[in-house]
Amino acid sequence: MTFEEIINKAKSIGCSDVHITVGTPVAFRQFGKLKMQNDIVPTAAESEALIMSSLDEKQKPQVLAGEDLDFALFTSDGTRLRANVYHQRNNLAASYRILQTEIPSFDALGLPQVMKDLANEPRGLVLVTGPTGSGKTTTLAAIIDYINKRQEKHIITIEDPIEYVYAYSRSMIHQREVHRDVEDFATALRSSLREDPDIILVGEMRDIETINAAITAAETGHLVLATLHTTGAAATIDRVIDAFPTNAQAQVRVQLANTLRGVISQVLVPTADNLGMALATEILVGTDAIANQIREGKTHQIQSSIQSGRQLGMHTLADDLQQLVREGKITQITAKKYT
Repeated sequence: MTFEEIINKAKSIGCSDVHITVGTPVAFRQFGKLKMQNDIVPTAAESEALIMSSLDEKQKPQVLAGEDLDFALFTSDGTRLRANVYHQRNNLAASYRILQTEIPSFDALGLPQVMKDLANEPRGLVLVTGPTGSGKTTTLAAIIDYINKRQEKHIITIEDPIEYVYAYSRSMIHQREVHRDVEDFATALRSSLREDPDIILVGEMRDIETINAAITAAETGHLVLATLHTTGAAATIDRVIDAFPTNAQAQVRVQLANTLRGVISQVLVPTADNLGMALATEILVGTDAIANQIREGKTHQIQSSIQSGRQLGMHTLADDLQQLVREGKITQITAKKYT
């Protein structure tokens, strides 16, 4: 099979990822579970050729020189993939995330209505968090698409790599790819402040420089949307603060208390019929009470504030999982596993 035939087969059965490794069968991730495709067992040479066929002429010598690569690519039918090519046991391996061509709406994703309020915020920091593969990028894409269709804004995205491509609607959108258009996230963030943006999307807050630049951008009157690999709203706030040296954390708590507008922590869980994935979320809205808890270092109280803030659109992950159980979308066993 060719590379594109493998991708098309994975698409046809609803898979999210494809893994090609020299010396093993091709593997697909379907509904969260990795499944070896024992009918697709290329030889070592064929596996390497499949991986190399996904690279352009500039990337091939980089990989042959021993580099690992993160990049995005299109297949001939317009399917967009996020790829990582790497080396293991002195051989090549690659993983390909199959991206949706159409950006789904909030309703299609099962996101709560409070997301629209957060998307309409004129300024501040909104964080989308969760483990790898939990759909953070798709949630951010839905937010950008919602704004694009309703507001006249200048949106700058900083991504590694670019995953969803946005068509201009009512907003102007500039997408910058790390290592192609700009050196790194922090540099792009600092530069963006001189580019007259209304909204800045940060694909990932990986380090203290990027986190600091994102908070500064939110302080200076921009709406900043960013992701973190954390689970739970309170843990997200602790992660941001703990990224800084001890002597700087008091100042960061004040900055975060003043700028945080919301945290969406999400996870994808298998549906009851094992034929798909359901989205479960925890939502924090930046109220005065939560701002005070952040400012005073009382993040352990945030979970109680979320539980009592249902009328403002807040809910805990446990509550959302139980709601999915009541709706018959997931089983009780699954809910307990992900709580």
